[in-house]
Amino acid sequence: MNRARGRWKLFAVLAVCASPLVASYITYYVIKPSSRNNYGTLIDPRERPMPVMATRTLAGDPVTLQSLNGKWIMLKAGGSDCGQACQDQLFTMRQLRTMQGKEMDRVERVWLITDEQPLDTLLMRVNDGTRMLRAPAGTVDKWLPVEAGGKAEEHIYIIDPRGNLMMRFPKNPDPAKMKKDIGKLLKASAIG
Repeated sequence: MNRARGRWKLFAVLAVCASPLVASYITYYVIKPSSRNNYGTLIDPRERPMPVMATRTLAGDPVTLQSLNGKWIMLKAGGSDCGQACQDQLFTMRQLRTMQGKEMDRVERVWLITDEQPLDTLLMRVNDGTRMLRAPAGTVDKWLPVEAGGKAEEHIYIIDPRGNLMMRFPKNPDPAKMKKDIGKLLKASAIG
């Protein structure tokens, strides 16, 4: 009788110890939670490595995106005819960098201009601090992933400090949600 009682106690202790493990497997493999924590779309860096592009400054000096390795990069691509949507994106990028507070020095803003047309002087002044680089249009369009039927110029992208394209924000994004994503990236990463 004591033996049977001892076995039941042993089984009870094992069941209590194993129940969290069993519950986690059931949750992960059977229930499969569908909610996600990030607002932007994550991009597999193996699918989209940063290409070596013949980019140059507005003055014509050669410079590459790889020269910014070690910093988080908020990237916007598009032509020099910056309409209201483009100006809104540049403003959002400026504000998002400022909202990072003491971490803002870890973030660079880059505008890849995909044509050779001159930029408006006022636009350049308003976006002082944004690195404006001219890039070949074909390279940018092949590299940056877009939503079905969309264009690269409609999105803001995030590149990690090692040069991996890792996130795309939706067209007309919510800056508060973008701030949370960028804040999480900066907090989770010791580099950059």
